[in-house]
Parts: sequence; C-alpha cells; structure tokens
Amino acid sequence: MEWFESLEDVLIGIATLGEFLLESLSVGCVLLGVFKAIQFAIKISRRHVDFPFIQLRISFGIWLALALEFQLGADILATTIAPSQQALIQLGVIALIRTFLNYFLNKELENLMELQEQAKEKRLSERPIEA
Repeated sequence: MEWFESLEDVLIGIATLGEFLLESLSVGCVLLGVFKAIQFAIKISRRHVDFPFIQLRISFGIWLALALEFQLGADILATTIAPSQQALIQLGVIALIRTFLNYFLNKELENLMELQEQAKEKRLSERPIEA
C-alpha cells in the first residue's frame, strides 16, 4: 500500500498547486480589473466628457465575477485535500455566499448593460438626419 500513499501525496501536491494557481489568478483578476478601471478613468477624464460610471462598473464588475469563479475553484480544491466535516460545511457556506455574490453581480451587470444600450439608442435617435 506504499504506492497508494505516494500516489495520494502526489495528488495532494497537485491539488495544493492548483489551489495556489487559482487563488493567484483570482488576485490577478482583481488587480487587473483595478488597473483597467483606472486606465479607463484616466482615458475618459482627458476627453472632458461626462464620466461614464456605468461603463466603469461594467468593466470592473466583469473582472470581479471572474475572480469569484477562480476563488470558488480554489476552495473546492482545498476541500478535496482535507475533507473534514468542518471543511465541507465551510466550503458549502463559502460557495453559497460566492454564488449569491456572483448572481447579484451578474444581474447588476446585465442591468447596467441594458441602461448603457438604452442610452446609446437614445443618443442615436436624437441625432439630426443629414440630407
């Protein structure tokens, strides 16, 4: 049964590495989202136009939703390594919270995109027709 224990150690190592990679990707998504939001804000502020908070929130919200997905994957891998009852309950609670966060974040993003589309259609309909 030594081969089974060594195989289990390899699997634990792979799961630990996967958890670390997914958590790193999650952090990277949040940081990249912040960087992109700042970059977008600077670009818009130079144009001296009304600041489009909706576009900024959509852009950053997409990165946050992606980060939440990576975090959930990392939590699942962490639980496969140490599947105690407490760890499973903790994963369930975290998964539930993140699922609700992601659901409401996606709903808000959909609403913001609809508002943005309506504003775009309104601007197009207000343009004078050139002859």
